[in-house]
Amino acid sequence: MANKQFICMKWGTLYGAEYVNRLYAMARQQTTGPIRFVCLTDDTSGIREEVECYDCPTIPLPDPQRRLGWRKLTLYRESEHLFGLTGDWLYLDLDVVVSGSLDDFFTFQPEKTFVVMQNWTQPGKRIGNTSVYRFRVGADAYLYDQLVADHAKVFGEFRNSQTYISRNVKDLTFWPDAWCVLFKTHCVPAWPQRFWQEPVLPETAKVVAFPGDPNPHDAVVGRWPVKKPYKRLYKFIRPATWIDRIWNDAERASRMPE
Repeated sequence: MANKQFICMKWGTLYGAEYVNRLYAMARQQTTGPIRFVCLTDDTSGIREEVECYDCPTIPLPDPQRRLGWRKLTLYRESEHLFGLTGDWLYLDLDVVVSGSLDDFFTFQPEKTFVVMQNWTQPGKRIGNTSVYRFRVGADAYLYDQLVADHAKVFGEFRNSQTYISRNVKDLTFWPDAWCVLFKTHCVPAWPQRFWQEPVLPETAKVVAFPGDPNPHDAVVGRWPVKKPYKRLYKFIRPATWIDRIWNDAERASRMPE
């Protein structure tokens, strides 16, 4: 049986090794059969031994773009520029919470070389959220090449890498809507119910994404960081206790002998 292949990226200091370890544990718990789990990172300290670590690729772009999400475009390069990795990989952002089986992500429309989560902040506009996507190594290398060759034009036209990819990839396919949800859109109760109701986990969700704030480590304790005090009037959440339950269950399961 072939491995189901996962990959993530960690650079900078926003997320520590615990996020890689939790992501591995959740992927292991929610996947049947053997898996291969790779992390591209600039700091391997504290990452559990089951995770294969390689240097996080750099991208020849100006600051600040080379340190932002544009760096994820290095995954689209050919195998010889990606540590010899081949085949189909499921990319997961470090800050997702895996709440259901991931097996279907590997069997859904297997002929497709790029399948991505719907961007629920812009529904219906055919823009993907690259928190959760499956890609085939080298199949869409032109996305990286175009970006590096003419980054000024790309930055002038596209505000972020997700929109650039969605508008330029040769074949854009989305996961079924029920599989991938946004924490702020699908889990946080409407105002003012959020003041007394805990965030909910949709029954059909397999992956919960957390773009922007709050991050999972904030949401689990009911904290929504804000820079402007008046935003506390509506940016309020109660503790999402199910995040901690998912983390703990996955950690216990991943430590059990197979």
